[in-house]
Amino acid sequence: MNIKSIFSSQGLVGDLLGGLSSMLVALPAAIAFGLVIYAPLGSDYTSFGALAGILGTIALGLVTPLVGGTAGLISAPCAPAAAVLAAFVANFIKTAGVLPEMVPAYMAIVILFAGLLQVLFSILGGGKFIKYIPYSVVTGYLSGVGVLIFLGQLPKLLGISKDHIFSSITNPSVWNLPGLIVGVVTMLTMLFAPKFIKKIPAAILALIAGILTYGVLSLWWPTLRVLEGNALVVGPIKIGESTSIVTIAILGFSKLKLIEFSHLPLLIYTALTLAVLLSIDTLKTCVVLDVLTRSRHNSNRELFGQGMGNLMASVLFGMPGAGTSGATLVNINSGGKAPRAGFFLGLFALIGFYLFLPLIAWVPVAALAGILIVIAFRMVDFKSIHLVTQRSTMLDFFVIITVVITAVSTNLIAASGVGVALSILLFVRDQIHGTIIRRKSLGNTTFSKKQRSSDEFKLLHEKGERTAIFELQGSLFFGTTDQFYTEIRPIIPKVKYVILDFDRVRSVDYTACNILKQMAAQVEENGGTFILSSIPENKVGCQNIRRYFTEVGLFHVIKNKIDFVTLDEALEFVEGEILKEFGPAIEEKVLELHEIKIFRTVDRSIVEELRKAMREAHYSDGNYIFKSGDHCDEIYFIRHGNVRIQIPMPDGGFHTLSTFKKGDFFGDMAFLDHANRSANAVASGDVLLYVLSRSEFDKCVAHRQDIAAMLFEGLSRAISHRLRQTNIELRSLRQ
Repeated sequence: MNIKSIFSSQGLVGDLLGGLSSMLVALPAAIAFGLVIYAPLGSDYTSFGALAGILGTIALGLVTPLVGGTAGLISAPCAPAAAVLAAFVANFIKTAGVLPEMVPAYMAIVILFAGLLQVLFSILGGGKFIKYIPYSVVTGYLSGVGVLIFLGQLPKLLGISKDHIFSSITNPSVWNLPGLIVGVVTMLTMLFAPKFIKKIPAAILALIAGILTYGVLSLWWPTLRVLEGNALVVGPIKIGESTSIVTIAILGFSKLKLIEFSHLPLLIYTALTLAVLLSIDTLKTCVVLDVLTRSRHNSNRELFGQGMGNLMASVLFGMPGAGTSGATLVNINSGGKAPRAGFFLGLFALIGFYLFLPLIAWVPVAALAGILIVIAFRMVDFKSIHLVTQRSTMLDFFVIITVVITAVSTNLIAASGVGVALSILLFVRDQIHGTIIRRKSLGNTTFSKKQRSSDEFKLLHEKGERTAIFELQGSLFFGTTDQFYTEIRPIIPKVKYVILDFDRVRSVDYTACNILKQMAAQVEENGGTFILSSIPENKVGCQNIRRYFTEVGLFHVIKNKIDFVTLDEALEFVEGEILKEFGPAIEEKVLELHEIKIFRTVDRSIVEELRKAMREAHYSDGNYIFKSGDHCDEIYFIRHGNVRIQIPMPDGGFHTLSTFKKGDFFGDMAFLDHANRSANAVASGDVLLYVLSRSEFDKCVAHRQDIAAMLFEGLSRAISHRLRQTNIELRSLRQ
């Protein structure tokens, strides 16, 4: 987005209103989030928190839309950032012994690293991968954030000490009544106002209601009208004597030289957690936005924009953020459609910083706490409780509740690690329980698509138990290889041919390759043949397994490496080996017409008459005899070679329906019904054919009708045999 596009007249009013409305929602929430972060440092650092929220809103608004460019998206400080950084500050002060005045500098380093990581994610194409983090982890984490925010804001709502929260909750006498009244009014307004007032955001109405309530209460409590030392309001927002953004940044940079690099591992660890969570929050909002605007966001570009916005936030010592759903929806509903609406938010926040900063000092802390408590309540996924009632989803609930408990009892960084670890374990468990073997069969139930004579088919059926076929699926990795090997190992000594089909395998690992090496060695020791088929090479969504097998040396280990492009080719090879071993010797001569199967028992005079109507044809390997969609009504009789019948697939590949050998015929469908060809016929090797057109056949029948009876009877017998063979294969598939 360039400067010219920011101020172009098209849709300018809507984007201005969207930016203003979303600023009114985002800025109070950002101030509240900033107070959450600095709460562990005590009331003396309230102004630091408020400033961090404001400066973060300005930085994200002015930078992210210019770089990210997702139409309508509003980036601002958010709850996950507040929760992570609040936990970091509390833990850092407690364990590292860092002075409170150094915390802003350390936090700026964390935000800087987080922004850099988001930029790195975008460069490496991580936008598409972050979206695949399990939903149970995300919902558990966000629910944990909601619980932590609620627990952190409850003392501010009641006006009690956070050090004795549980004992104070049960003792109403220590509650601060004015603050409680302001907070309750704020929460009720935020919950119920949208039912009556649709056009003004609920957070704005709630904040106004809280401020007005505070003003009314100050008539009865004079102490509420004093700003200095008043714990119920935000108080003067400045660092030292300055409220200048440049001066604030300079004061912050002066602390950087005092940073101890021994704390760097913790800073990077926190930054990584922050970067991942802010990226997830952003991309989740972008997905919702795509539905609303019927557009398509660029995940990697948006991550780059978010990273640059957070880098600017660290430079200004502001709070980081992400694409937030609440402010984004307000922007869309107010007419904001272009990326510049987010820029206008930053511009309005900057103007408000200088014009209304003194007024912000009077914002009641309890009102901000009330807004955050409602936000926290909405972040908790109460709908996930029903998961515990179903056996199939109980483990998903276990992941969610474990993440929540870890977040509350330890910290959010540990919770994210626990959630991802549990999800990995559940994934491995599901993969182990699912079978890697889609179908296993023997060669007497599964046949190639090559047409066979009755005698050949009978022989293959008798000797088919010498062949074991395993059609694999899914991921063949360390979690599934033991089950895979255990199931196949007992069969290996009983067969001569072992075929492993990889057509539906998505990925393999080094453990799986070693198991395959062991299997190949065992098959070869028993005098058998180890065959692989359909090894993925350039299949979309799958690992390049053929290249991986080559790189790990699998093909080198297998002494007699045999692999085929398709399972059908592998089956055809094995059947050929069995027929060579047990069947009669196959003559290589070119057949005459009377030697074609359907003409062997026919009167020679009829065959000779039909032969006069035919032409001879020769096709080289790979030549098309006809293609799908061709209009021709010829029937073909194979004198020599093989012909594959293939259906073109949408992805550009082909599916082999059948393979016809010497002595067979094909093309009978169009010959009978005069329709267009429904498949391709491709020569496999050198092919010699007799070709009979329907028009020439009709001429023969016109002066000798017994030719029609002979041919149609022969076609019927052959087609009947093919259907019976198909029935056996279908029965095998059903089993």
